[in-house]
Order: sequence, then C-alpha cells, then structure tokens
Amino acid sequence: MCKRDSNPSLDIAASALRTGGVVAYPTEAVYGLGCDPDNQQACEAILALKQRNKGMGMILIARHIEQLEFFLIGLSDQQRATLSASWPGPITWLIPNNGQAPDWVTGGRDTLAVRVTDHPVAAALCDAFGGPLVSTSANPHGKPPAITADQVADYFPEGLSAIVDGPLGQQAKPTEIRDLATGDIIRPA
Repeated sequence: MCKRDSNPSLDIAASALRTGGVVAYPTEAVYGLGCDPDNQQACEAILALKQRNKGMGMILIARHIEQLEFFLIGLSDQQRATLSASWPGPITWLIPNNGQAPDWVTGGRDTLAVRVTDHPVAAALCDAFGGPLVSTSANPHGKPPAITADQVADYFPEGLSAIVDGPLGQQAKPTEIRDLATGDIIRPA
C-alpha cells in the first residue's frame, strides 16, 4: 500500500481531480491519465490531450469493488463472483452498462470497462480522491504509452494539473481486458 504521507503529490492530485483537473499517475504497466468520471469537461480534456476518438470509451479504476458498486447494480451473483475472484489485480472487465455511466466514459457503448487496481499508487489516488477514476494510457493516440513521469511531461507539456511520480507495476503490457458476458479476451496482457 502507498501511504499518502510518503507521496504528498497524491493529495495535490486528488485536489486537482475534485476541481476538474487531469492528472497522470503510474499504473500496472504504464502511466495513466485520470480524471473524475462524472466531470464531462475533464473527460473531454483527456480525449483532446490524447487526440482520441470519444467513441472508444475509457476505463474506470477503483481501490476496492465498493467504489464501483453503483455500476455493478444488475449483475448476477455469478458475475460478481467472477469480478471478485480477479480483483484487485490487472484484469479490466467489460461489464454491461446499467445506465449509470455517462456516455463520455462509455463512448456511447453498451458496456463499461472497470478494474479494481492492485497498483499501490493508483489505488491510493482513488482513495485520496474518494472514488473511481477514469484511467487511460498517458500518450497521444498512436504513440507508445509513457513509462516515466518525464515522458508524460514531454508528451503533455500543457493540460495536466499534476503528475504523481512512482514506480510502475510488474506488468509488461497494459492490463488484459475481458468481456464479462462472454469471457472473451478483448486485449491480451
């Protein structure tokens, strides 16, 4: 676990998130860009920074499954058990969108991508913010994801409210994405 007093930039980043800022932080394999998923302007700012099509949708990460509960309403006991068995960890699940996630997060799709992260810094940032965060790789569309805070700053010299520095996790590639309805692997790890 990442203690907030050992990384004071977490409080700065959490404050920026609460006021509509976009922040960068380490995740399981690469640096991510994050914001408040309920803030449409912040989500649109991420898409603009990345030069990414809004129809692609974005992932939500959380510290624990309870932070995602609002989005899990309607899932069967078996579906919840499948999620719980893989979390916290480096698996992102596409779950049915129960209508609680805004289009600017889902990209207008009928699914929502969610993960309970086991990365200590990303998890601590969710705790400091008080809920789930949008999480997408820190890179302009088509370029390799940033793997250092310096690379994030080079990619995005403007537009970020904070960069939380820290080590990446042990994953060699961004997290696997699986479809909860079918079990299909959409993006291998």
